Amino acid sequence: MRAYPNLRHLAYLVALAEHRHFGKAAEASSVTQSTLSAGIRELETALGVQVAERTKRSVILTRIGHVLAEKAAALLRSADDMLDIAAEATAPYSGTISLGTIPTIGPYLLPRIIPALRGRFPELRFALREDKTGDLLDRLARGWLDLVLIAFPYETDGLETMMLFEDAYRFACAADHPFAGVESVAMEQLGGEPLMLLEKDHCLHSHALPLLQGAPGIAETTFSATSLPTLVAMVAEGMGATLLPDLAINAGIAGGGEIAIRPISGEANVRRIGFAWRRQSGRADTFREIGDFLKGWAKAEVVPWDESHR
Repeated sequence: MRAYPNLRHLAYLVALAEHRHFGKAAEASSVTQSTLSAGIRELETALGVQVAERTKRSVILTRIGHVLAEKAAALLRSADDMLDIAAEATAPYSGTISLGTIPTIGPYLLPRIIPALRGRFPELRFALREDKTGDLLDRLARGWLDLVLIAFPYETDGLETMMLFEDAYRFACAADHPFAGVESVAMEQLGGEPLMLLEKDHCLHSHALPLLQGAPGIAETTFSATSLPTLVAMVAEGMGATLLPDLAINAGIAGGGEIAIRPISGEANVRRIGFAWRRQSGRADTFREIGDFLKGWAKAEVVPWDESHR
C-alpha cells in the first residue's frame, strides 16, 4: 500500500498557499511557526518534491507546490465532508458552521437572524465572515466556508442554492432633491442624473445594471463607492443619488431626515437573498432546515419599506 501524506501536513500546505508567510500560516493553523515549517519539510520529504522556496523575508510556492496545494484543498474538503456526514448522523444541529455573507446584508440582517437561529438551534454556533460575493464563493469552493448568505442573481455553478426572501431597491436622494417629493421614480427620468453605486465587484452594482438600462446617459455620470454608509454620506451632501435595499433602509441607514427614500416604478427592482453551499456537503440537510426556518422567520420579520416611513 502506498504511503499517503499526512492530512495535517496538507492543511499546512494549504494555509501556506493562502497566506504566503510561515508566521501567518502558522497562526491560521493554530500551531507554532516551527511546527508548521517542520510539517512542510516532512511533507516535502514524503512526496520527494520541493513545495516552497524560502527566504528570510518571504515564501514562494514552487510550480508543483501550487498544484499540490489545490489537490490538498480538495482532499481536505472531502475529509471535512466525511466528518460532517458522521456528525449529521449523530447530532445534526450541533457544532460550528462557518457562515459567510456580504457587506450589503451582514450588518443589516445578521444581528437579527443569529439570535433567532440560536433560539431554534441552541447547539449550533456560527463563525462569521464578511466579504465580497466572489471571494466568499471562492472560500466556499475551497472548503474554508460551509455556507454563504448572498444576494441573487449571481452565478453559482456547482453549488446548491436556496432562496429565502426578496429585498427591494429604492431610490435615495438628498431631502432637497427635486425627486424627494414625487410619488415614485421611473428610471427613464434619471438620464444625466449623478447616480452613485458601489464598486463593480460588489453585487449591488451588477444588480443595478438592469435598472440602469432604462436611464439613457446615466453611465457617463456614475460614481462608485466602497460601502453603503459611504454612499449615504455622499447622497446626504448632495453629490448625487443612489439605490438602497430595504434591509439597509429599515435598519436605519438613511439617518434622521437628510435622505429621502422614494419607490422605483416597475417590476425589476428586487434582489433575492439566499443561501449557497457545496452540493456534496455532509451538512446539506442541516442547511436546508436552517433555510426553511429562516423562510418562515422572514415572512413575519422582513418587511418592505413603505410610505409610512416617508
